[in-house]
Amino acid sequence: MSPFTGTGALLRLNLRLDRTRILIWTLAVGLGVYGSVYSLVEAFPTPESIRARGALLNNPATLMMTGPAFAADDYTFGAMVANELSLYVFLAAGIMAILLSVRHTRAEEESGRLEMLRARPVGRFAPSAAAAATVAFACVLVGAATTVGLLGVGHEDLDVAGCLAMGAGTALTGLVFAAVATVAAQLTEHVRSATGMAMGVLASAYLVRGIGDVIHPTGSWLSWFSPFAWAQQTRVFVDLRWWPLAVSLSVALGAFALAAALAHRRDLGAGLRPAPRGPATAAGTLRSPAGLAARLLRGSIIAWALGVFFFAVAMGSLANSLDGMLEENPALAEWIAVEGTDLTAEFAGVILSFVMIAPLVIGVSGVLTLKTEESSGRSELLVVSGRARASHVGGWSATVAVQLAVLTLIGGAGVGLGVWAGTGEGRWIGEMTVAAAAYLPALLLVAALAMALFGLLPRLTVLAWIAVVWIALALFLGELLQLPDWALDLSPFTHVPALPAQAVGVAETASWVAMTGIAAALAAVGILGYRRRDIQSR
Repeated sequence: MSPFTGTGALLRLNLRLDRTRILIWTLAVGLGVYGSVYSLVEAFPTPESIRARGALLNNPATLMMTGPAFAADDYTFGAMVANELSLYVFLAAGIMAILLSVRHTRAEEESGRLEMLRARPVGRFAPSAAAAATVAFACVLVGAATTVGLLGVGHEDLDVAGCLAMGAGTALTGLVFAAVATVAAQLTEHVRSATGMAMGVLASAYLVRGIGDVIHPTGSWLSWFSPFAWAQQTRVFVDLRWWPLAVSLSVALGAFALAAALAHRRDLGAGLRPAPRGPATAAGTLRSPAGLAARLLRGSIIAWALGVFFFAVAMGSLANSLDGMLEENPALAEWIAVEGTDLTAEFAGVILSFVMIAPLVIGVSGVLTLKTEESSGRSELLVVSGRARASHVGGWSATVAVQLAVLTLIGGAGVGLGVWAGTGEGRWIGEMTVAAAAYLPALLLVAALAMALFGLLPRLTVLAWIAVVWIALALFLGELLQLPDWALDLSPFTHVPALPAQAVGVAETASWVAMTGIAAALAAVGILGYRRRDIQSR
């Protein structure tokens, strides 16, 4: 029997199991690229406005958050797309690749499914090869979607070669992080640890690239230690060069080879690094559903909190450049809905609304982690051991609500800190923290919707994510797409006053009370529904 016997069959099985996930990632990236480029076309319609945007690239915060500033002296629309959009597409591909790689490697071992497969006539390397091929296929699709999204806009600066290069960079960046995740899966025996290690490498790559680009606007020697820089240094739409992609391909193949070599040195189900021995007795907090939820979710909330804070500070610091931006590009006011006299307050409110997408995602994902706990059988063990169902989901939801509130306030404080850095006025920290608190009823409403769907119709929990997508679409592109008022009103964010610029009246107070009441009702419906239905029912 060949070491690769059964690879084709396992690949077909993986693609069948992940067909929905891969399709969602592909559509999300493709539509996201198209929508982002289209919004840039609308926000920067003239060469003068584009050059004015290029003049802001000397801001270290901008370089840290976006990427190297190619052609800043003669800024074009293509350079804007390459400099300011590509990094986020590469990030999405990297995250997708890590999740899929761990799912088909370490998760299969931890669940025991791989041991069952290996008991059949399946070669030693067949599962790993099928997993790598599955992720490679997903990366190629996402890269193709990136190319199609760019070409779909039809802008003259976005030539075919550049679009193909950016798509190839997206696919290869995803493949690099897929290889990193495969190596991490050999080192540890738990899914969470493997995912955390790979995500840590991704975050480090982002940070190294950012520092390197701050050292030199077009990328320094330090930037080249980051996989993101390899794709960005193709300089698409500016001065296209293909050879940096060879670095990505070489590193990906080398990391996959390293993972194969490490797999030879360990037992099936074990990791090269032994799991640390835990304490003899569990902490008292783990005896409650709330404490268990806090323990399981703390890694993700810490990572999100750090990312949200630094992003908020960087974006808030742009407030000191607002006057110049609007003077050079009046159309920008329509995109960010700045129309009053207190431009700094209105701009800070807009940036805060963008930041609030993060706690929105955390709220929904935190609640729907209950579905993972249920499908894995852990919820059933808690219930049969005497834990009341209402106590289980109620304590979990309360922990998610607290984490959501903390992340919301961190985002507000971060925006305020950034505006303070730009204007020198310390009052913005308190004002933006209060402004962030105004979003809590809307955020809790969406999290409660996820709770209601989980309790009543767990098969339809995807509707909660559709609500998140719609809120983001209405927030980022609602004005540009000229969506009707009734469509915008479907987003809870529409009913949140844009503090600190907007005054709070009776209508705003009534919206807060109504959203809070609806959130409480939906949460109660979800808990009651969970009490009545069968565990692991659809």
